[in-house]
Amino acid sequence: MPDVFKKYSIETTDYEVGQDNIQKWGFDVHNAVFGISASLIIVFLIAVLVADPATAKDTLSTIKNTIIEDADSFFMWAMNAFLVFGLILMVSPFGKIKIGGREATPDHSTFSWLSMLFSAGMGTALLFWGVAEPTAYYTDWYGTPLDVTPFTPEAKALALGTTIYHWGIHGWSMFGLVALSLAFFHFNKGLPLSMRSVFYPIFGDRAWGWLGHIVDIVAVLATLFGLATSLGLGAQQASSGINYTLGTHAGMWLDMVVIAVVTAISVLSVMKGIDGGVKRLSNFNMIFAFALLAFVIVACWGTVWSSLTNSFMGYVENIIPLSNPYGRTDEKWMHAWTLFYWAWWISWSPFVGMFIARISRGRSVRTFMLAVTFIPTIVTLIYMGIFGGVAIDQVANHIGVLGEKGITDISMTLFYMYDNIPYGNVISIISIALILVFFITSSDSGSLVIDSITAGGKVDSPIPQRVFWASMEGAIAATMLWVGGKDALQALQSGVVATALPFTFVLIIMCMSLLMGLKSEYSVYKKIPLVQN
Repeated sequence: MPDVFKKYSIETTDYEVGQDNIQKWGFDVHNAVFGISASLIIVFLIAVLVADPATAKDTLSTIKNTIIEDADSFFMWAMNAFLVFGLILMVSPFGKIKIGGREATPDHSTFSWLSMLFSAGMGTALLFWGVAEPTAYYTDWYGTPLDVTPFTPEAKALALGTTIYHWGIHGWSMFGLVALSLAFFHFNKGLPLSMRSVFYPIFGDRAWGWLGHIVDIVAVLATLFGLATSLGLGAQQASSGINYTLGTHAGMWLDMVVIAVVTAISVLSVMKGIDGGVKRLSNFNMIFAFALLAFVIVACWGTVWSSLTNSFMGYVENIIPLSNPYGRTDEKWMHAWTLFYWAWWISWSPFVGMFIARISRGRSVRTFMLAVTFIPTIVTLIYMGIFGGVAIDQVANHIGVLGEKGITDISMTLFYMYDNIPYGNVISIISIALILVFFITSSDSGSLVIDSITAGGKVDSPIPQRVFWASMEGAIAATMLWVGGKDALQALQSGVVATALPFTFVLIIMCMSLLMGLKSEYSVYKKIPLVQN
């Protein structure tokens, strides 16, 4: 195989990062990517969301549902293939290759590294879906996985196991592959930290033309709209929790205040960069998240062991049936939950993958894939297993609102569970603060990713540019929520998910390109002992 990287190596980089950039008004932007992305954002908001959000929601929801229903087998097997490919890389000789070259050392401590990647990739899902999702499966809120009978011991194990399945190794291995591809081509081959770079082995110099522009523009839009949607929905969830905990009845203005506070802190954080902002907030997140977990373990000790056992066994025993799209009797449930999750993971992969890539220099391929795939899965199993197990136990024993009425408002499930735990109001307030900080770290990392893409792959964009994108996320979320409410936000969410189908093909090509790149790297270093990290 010819060495397609002869011109683009660590030693000689013919493509100058930012060579097509424009420096003006304190910005340093790639003209085509920045200009088209910003224009499409404005046009999309005015013409679709602001004009008629209800119609946009119905149209995009129809497109999303059609894609999920018609491409269900493709999505399922694609995610299975990404997992298998990631596992193969871990045990292959390519696992010895270090991101950044043989002498590279990690830029961040292991704890900070894991905290940052976890905050970007999971965030509030730990608290929100860790309680709501298993409770929904157990109570047949919208069908049950594998048509298990609700309110039974079997339903409890399968509800917990299925929740871990949706947040476990399938999604994280796919994030890992995207992150590894971006990190490898940037740190090992000297290419810009941008989505277009991972396709150079296949498309050659066309990756720097309009083909690459389109890939980067799609990545920017998916990242920005995905974050804005999550911020808008998260503001509503946080506001509901505040009203419930404090006994207030604040309306839309509280949503706006939450968005404004999150955006303001995000702006301050991105101004400080990764080390001064994102890393500190991510470390704070994980410390307080584990402190909250420890409190719940002590307060609900009687259900902890059984919840963890049910989660682990339910996951291991059902991972293959849940991964098989054929002969399913729970197809409606699979489309509503599993296929939606897989599409959402794929649509978020440019954002999370690029952020993880940016902070992962100095790790070996084996260490990187093992950590990114399994560490978050283990933490998720423990966290969601315990929180979900406590909620299901309250339902099964008819305790509190969950035991009496089940899920009446999915955004309130966490707070209903807290009602029956000592100091419930206190930990509710702590959880709301934690949810907001998780949103801040997600916004920070997303802004840094968009900065890099719209700067032609530069990793240190000017501060005004960082402030612009962080502010834009909040502005979009506030505008959509104010004008169209949930209809506008859900329309955008459906639009982001709809991009998952074409982007799945992009990820398949990416895996082929990554394999070519690793073969090229290994052929150079295979006779030289590599230090694993």
